[in-house]
Amino acid sequence: MQIETNHQHFLIYKPYGYLSQFVCELKKKKLLGELYAFPEGTMAIGRLDEHSEGLLLLTTDGLVSEHIRSRHIEKEYYAQVDGLITDEALEQMRQGVEIGIRNAKYQTKPCVAFRVENVPDFPARGRKIRDDRHGPTSWVSITLTEGKFRQIRKMTAAVGFPTLRLIRVRVGAIGLSDLQPGEVRAMTSFSEAD
Repeated sequence: MQIETNHQHFLIYKPYGYLSQFVCELKKKKLLGELYAFPEGTMAIGRLDEHSEGLLLLTTDGLVSEHIRSRHIEKEYYAQVDGLITDEALEQMRQGVEIGIRNAKYQTKPCVAFRVENVPDFPARGRKIRDDRHGPTSWVSITLTEGKFRQIRKMTAAVGFPTLRLIRVRVGAIGLSDLQPGEVRAMTSFSEAD
């Protein structure tokens, strides 16, 4: 989808500890507007929770936002989980697992999930994950076309491997690439998201 307009588009590596929004009634919360002088009307396309990191797309165009949030666009996440994830747990996630959404049960759609064999070279997080004495961790890649509230965290917990760190690495064909935490990059369009 490529729409030529006067709208502005941005990529950002959302750091740990920031909300994916520009206003918040809660005091002492870190907001996106602290990272860059975004134009009025800028909105995050989808969200990453306060404790998640990674690729976030922003735009001033509501139609582009709606398209990218749709089920036509894949979103890929890397999750560092507690323990050495098993083939059985990965297969359960691939098939869909039951999670809770607003006090109701929800069956996730089938997805792509696989073990990441080599530890990804992400920048260190501002807050330490945990001490290595508490046992091993592993990394998994999960690609979805849906995005329920805290879905990845709920999925890994449902199969017995709670998420310790979560990073969105791709939206459509747009990857995190060499962006650093807090870095913002202006774009002419999001045509690569298709």
